[in-house]
Amino acid sequence: MALYVVTYSHPDAEGWARHVMAHVDYLQALLKQGVLRASGPFVGTPDRSAMLVMAADNQQALLEIISQDPFAIEGLIHDMTISEWDPIFGAFNADSSYAGRAPGG
Repeated sequence: MALYVVTYSHPDAEGWARHVMAHVDYLQALLKQGVLRASGPFVGTPDRSAMLVMAADNQQALLEIISQDPFAIEGLIHDMTISEWDPIFGAFNADSSYAGRAPGG
């Protein structure tokens, strides 16, 4: 399973406020499933924006997961980027292509 870093913004403050609790419930369900590994807002940005680290078999599967987010259903996700990530060092090393070992070792 690959890890992906997803970023997006929410320029519609009213829509965000109406749907944030449903979004939080969605994220908590993904945490329990092991799909969401970490998430949180960026600080000091002009629009609400966030980063999520998510596990999925491939990018298409990840897009299907994201499509179920209440923010996505309501059209509140803007400027989304998705990048596959290989966390060689640090807390996410167990999900890396170098799981349990250092590069070159």
